[in-house]
Amino acid sequence: MHTGRWWWSTLIKVEEQTPGATIVPIIISSDKTQLTLFRNKSAYPVYMTIGNIPKEIRKKPSRQAQILLAYLPTTRLEQITNAASRRRTLANLFHACMRRILEPLYEVGKVGLDMACGNGDIHRCHPIFATFVGDYPEQVLVTCTKYGDCPVCPIGRHDLGSGTAQPARNLEQILNALGKADEHPTVFAQACIDAGIKPVYRPFWEGLPYVNIYRSITPDVLHQLYQGLIKHLVAWLTSAFGATEIDARCRRMPPNHNTRLFFKGISTLSRVSGQEHRDICRILLGLIVDLRLPGDNSPAQAAQLVRCVRGFLDFLYLAQYKVHSTETLNELDAARQLFHDNKTVLVELGIRTHFNFPKLHFADHYRTLIELFGTTDNYNTQTTERLHIDFVKDAYEATNHKDEFIHMTIWLERKEKILLHERFVRWRLSGSLPALPRPPDIIHVKSNVQVTKRPSTKLLSFDDIADNYGALDIVNALCKFVALERDPSLSESNPRQSIRLHNVAANVRLGFGSLALFHKLRFAIPSPQPWIDANDIHDVAHCRPGYTDRQGREISARFDTVLVNLGQGENVGVKGYRVAQIRAVFLLSNDACERLFPTGVDPFGPLAYVEWFSKFPSTPHRDHKMFKVSRSFTSAGYRYASVIPIANIRRTVKLFPIFGPVAPREWTSGDVLEVCNNFYVDPFLDEHTYFTL
Repeated sequence: MHTGRWWWSTLIKVEEQTPGATIVPIIISSDKTQLTLFRNKSAYPVYMTIGNIPKEIRKKPSRQAQILLAYLPTTRLEQITNAASRRRTLANLFHACMRRILEPLYEVGKVGLDMACGNGDIHRCHPIFATFVGDYPEQVLVTCTKYGDCPVCPIGRHDLGSGTAQPARNLEQILNALGKADEHPTVFAQACIDAGIKPVYRPFWEGLPYVNIYRSITPDVLHQLYQGLIKHLVAWLTSAFGATEIDARCRRMPPNHNTRLFFKGISTLSRVSGQEHRDICRILLGLIVDLRLPGDNSPAQAAQLVRCVRGFLDFLYLAQYKVHSTETLNELDAARQLFHDNKTVLVELGIRTHFNFPKLHFADHYRTLIELFGTTDNYNTQTTERLHIDFVKDAYEATNHKDEFIHMTIWLERKEKILLHERFVRWRLSGSLPALPRPPDIIHVKSNVQVTKRPSTKLLSFDDIADNYGALDIVNALCKFVALERDPSLSESNPRQSIRLHNVAANVRLGFGSLALFHKLRFAIPSPQPWIDANDIHDVAHCRPGYTDRQGREISARFDTVLVNLGQGENVGVKGYRVAQIRAVFLLSNDACERLFPTGVDPFGPLAYVEWFSKFPSTPHRDHKMFKVSRSFTSAGYRYASVIPIANIRRTVKLFPIFGPVAPREWTSGDVLEVCNNFYVDPFLDEHTYFTL
């Protein structure tokens, strides 16, 4: 958060009044949540953290960088019969409670407070309200704006879908209007109407030092993008192309460790969670790339709709980058503009009449707010949702459900004391606190590929491997691998070299006729962006035949596709990489290695028999920007295969089958990789894939 402009501009203002200050940004979040499925009991917790704590720690509930400040009243004030009066009273109640909670900040934010850091140095710290993290209803409530308006800027409701953002609301005008609260109610109400806000008595942020609430509302990727716009986008695409064909394609997507298979489709889903919307985003573009619009609609409109979806998905993934530069922010704006340039097709198709809703408009503010407060993972409401489990759900279950908030508070206090005592005991027993993990100084781009300690099968003959695993050319491929390791000057770069390699491989004698196979490859992929403490992305590639489980169900064979480094691959881009399908993974014995390879050959570990796809084209498709790959075949019509070290495999990759106008109904998720020869490479599998492809 300290890389944003807000921190330094605020520090300059504080230094002008009291030199030698240290900023402590206060991050407040709140979100009402249900306690029970019935009886309509709810809780309204308020959480706090500070921006001085690194975001890698703040976003982990187990590190306890967030604290519970209070439970706000959840009463509906049903005794007030007038609806408008009830709404005003509820808003005033919220702000009165928040003012009471944040009361220490009014004075301490100005004069500062001496605090000791970890090494004992004393700093004069100024706790200053920095950001409010919440969903749209909370944003409107906090900013005193009207429901349906933008909580940040004064743009008109009929211009929300224009794709343009205005500067933040005029804080001076709003404070002047709020200052008339003690005058005649009509005068106060009219002043608030002129300022574009609701007549709320003394909002909690009025009087907080160095605070402009209309610059403190942060992007909300979970509710605005995943739970908001993605939900609408799926509904629009279903209306445009028809639910039947979209659901049919969902059932025929190949499996991957990082994706969910929607065997019942996505058109009938209800109460969809944020994680389910995230899983839908991984495959959404692949569902529509070659679909035709029904009726007399032109292919140009279908292409325009594909560009619209691609623009929004690009914006969604770019908005979640953990490190931003001017270049990536320009790409963010370009993706947003691509969506707005092509959204008119939804109006032409009769699906939408306008795009004037606040969650879409708020995307226009993302760049400005990222520049102010840092990347969006600094203030993600997904963290708030997770805190509900520890501070609300578990606490409520520990009570007798009567006078629950008193009991919940006591239970949390006791839990905190037990935790502190447990840490104290651990410290006394160990003599020192355990060292916390330190963020890496540089990025390590090489992924860690592992297999299990023992093979998944007993020794299988080459014929069994060919029959059950589809590794039809494993003997010839293994002989070629041995020949290449013995003589690196050999290659298949041209027909003459290929013939020479074939002749040398024909003279290789393996000396064994069976192999024990592994059914899984595990990858620990470092984050693609440097200077961040991000968890490795855990990926798994499967390569196993079909079988019958203990319940008697037939489980389809699964041979995943992977991205292979040909030796020239870099961190970003597809140059030097090629897609392949793993058929078998095995490890040669020490005796076989000593017999087959000369002394001095570097150990290469487990090997994989893979079937190749075509090389990446020089440019992706002009509309959906995905690369097309196809099965590679030999001159005899067999699939082109090789044996490679698994260390050359970077990660799994998901392929979208090119179904054509109608997905063949005989295809299934289990066999689509075998019956289809042409595919698009999915760039939205996860953040690593999007960044590198």
